[in-house]
Amino acid sequence: MKPKTIFTLAMLLVLAGSAAFAQGVTTSTGSVSGSASSWLAGAQAGYNWQRGQVVYGLEADISATHLNTNLNLVLQNPLPATALANANADIDWYGTVRGRLGWTQGPWLFYGTGGLAYGHASLSSSITSATLALSGQTSSVRAGWVAGAGIDYMWSPNVILSLDYQYVDLGNLSVGSSAAGAGTLSQSANAHAQFQIVTAGLSWLFYPSARQPWEGAYAGGHAGGAWGNNTDASYSFTPALGASDVRLKRDIALVGRLDDGLGLYRFRYLWSDTVYVGVMAQEVALLHPDAVVRGPLDGYLRVDYGRLGLKLMTLSEWDARGDATIQ
Repeated sequence: MKPKTIFTLAMLLVLAGSAAFAQGVTTSTGSVSGSASSWLAGAQAGYNWQRGQVVYGLEADISATHLNTNLNLVLQNPLPATALANANADIDWYGTVRGRLGWTQGPWLFYGTGGLAYGHASLSSSITSATLALSGQTSSVRAGWVAGAGIDYMWSPNVILSLDYQYVDLGNLSVGSSAAGAGTLSQSANAHAQFQIVTAGLSWLFYPSARQPWEGAYAGGHAGGAWGNNTDASYSFTPALGASDVRLKRDIALVGRLDDGLGLYRFRYLWSDTVYVGVMAQEVALLHPDAVVRGPLDGYLRVDYGRLGLKLMTLSEWDARGDATIQ
């Protein structure tokens, strides 16, 4: 083979476009979504005023929960290569300050309620490949709104049993980022810190009045369940290290050598009929060991073509450039 031909091949490998490289290094994408359910327990206190059968008042409550949405995703790449992704959204406590307006009938009180909600919400997302890791997170005490309804039952002059429903919305959280190095990773995760609760409660009514039995201050506790915290995430993974292990290739033929003796070969991957022109990882490891990485999960050798000043390309693209001397 003429030196001019070998030099031309090397230069074309260096100048091959990103579209050619993308055929050898495939981008894997995936998305995942879900919600959560959890226990809930807390305390409440308030004050009622009564005018005839109309009862109105103010109530504040605070509750602990573990409304955790945990999502996992495995991105497989045909090189072969793998990236593991995780999104986690959590609400661990919340509280409300609400107005209440109801109608009493005997020992029963039917009411609607609404007002301010606040609570702690967090969101984290990560994606990890064999050579690169990316993560992001956000956490804050957030303010929002609450609306709901309930039924109270006066068990005795001082004891009130309750069944309550609330819809709470603390807004949206999001994280997103990308990183490039020995590969390219990107992530985007969003959580709507919205949830619904149903609780049963018990309160003590202080100093009830015979004429206005619902009026006065009260305090107690409640327990129940919560569900919501809808979360979705999307990820992409592009390995930059070519799968250059000879064990992953077939129909291998030498087409030339560079000035440092590194061989250039045409070949097919085991999973593809496309013919590529590139290097063999085992040979690169002898001449340029800093350009080779062994995959920790599969044990195959991968070559960072950027460190060699080359790019992987297809033989058809080489042929399209009109040099028929390379067979």
